[in-house]
Amino acid sequence: MKRRFVTAIMAAAIALMSSCSSDSDKAKLKVYFTDAPGNFESVMVDVQSVSIHYSGTDENGWISLEGFQPGAFNVLDFTNGIDTLLASAELSAGKISQIRLLLGENNSVTVDGETHPLTVPSGYTSGLKLNIHQDFKEGVTYKIWLDFDAGRSIVKTGSGSYILKPVIRTFADATSGAIKGFVEPKAARPHVMAILGNDTLGTIADASGFFMIKGVPTGEYLVKFIPVEGYSPKEIDDVRVLLGEINDLGVVELETSEAN
Repeated sequence: MKRRFVTAIMAAAIALMSSCSSDSDKAKLKVYFTDAPGNFESVMVDVQSVSIHYSGTDENGWISLEGFQPGAFNVLDFTNGIDTLLASAELSAGKISQIRLLLGENNSVTVDGETHPLTVPSGYTSGLKLNIHQDFKEGVTYKIWLDFDAGRSIVKTGSGSYILKPVIRTFADATSGAIKGFVEPKAARPHVMAILGNDTLGTIADASGFFMIKGVPTGEYLVKFIPVEGYSPKEIDDVRVLLGEINDLGVVELETSEAN
C-alpha cells in the first residue's frame, strides 16, 4: 500500500514537472496599443483581427493572436503613456517578422463636435502590415507596442471628407526608454517633440500638464515644447535616454508670449 502511494506521488510530481517544463518552453508575446495624439475629439478605429507572421508555422506563416476582441475603439483614450493590451500568445522559439492589423469599416473622426466617417484606402483591405523582426527565446516574455500617430494618420481631402492612412510605429520595452514630465501652466497644452537627427517623436501634454513619450531609442535628444497661442516655445538640450529607463524632466515652465 505504501509503495503504491509513493508511486502515485512520484507520477503526479513527474506530471507537474512536465507541465511546468512545457510552459517554460514557450515564449510569451503581449501586444499593446498606444497613441500619439492629434487635434481631434475622438478617433474611432475598427480593428477586426491581429495576427503575426511567425517562423515555423503553417504554409503562409500567419497566425492569429489570442484574446483579441474585434471592434472600434477610441485611440485617443491611450495617450501619454496609457496603453491597452490588444492580444497575446504563447509561442515556441522562433522569429516574428510582421504584425498585421485587419481594419473594418466602422472608422470615424470627431472634429468640432461633428463626426465624420473615415474612409480606409483599398490598399489596406488585405491588412496593415508592420515590420517587427524580433527573435523569441523560450521562457521569455516580450512586450511590443503599436504606437498610432493620430495627427499623421488622418488626412482631410479638398471636399471636406476624411481618409484614414494609418501611421504606426512599433517598439519593444527591451530596446527603448522614455521621456516624461509636467508642463506649467497647464493651459499651454504644448506639442512635445523629442528630436535626434532626422527622427522626431512626440505627444501633446494632457489637461493636467502631463506628457510622456514612450519607445524612445537610446541617445541624447533636443526636446521642444510648442504651446498653444499665448505662450512661448521652449527647448531643452541634451536630454539623455537610456535603455529601459524613464528620463523625468520634472516640471517644465513655459512663459506667456507677452513676457517676451
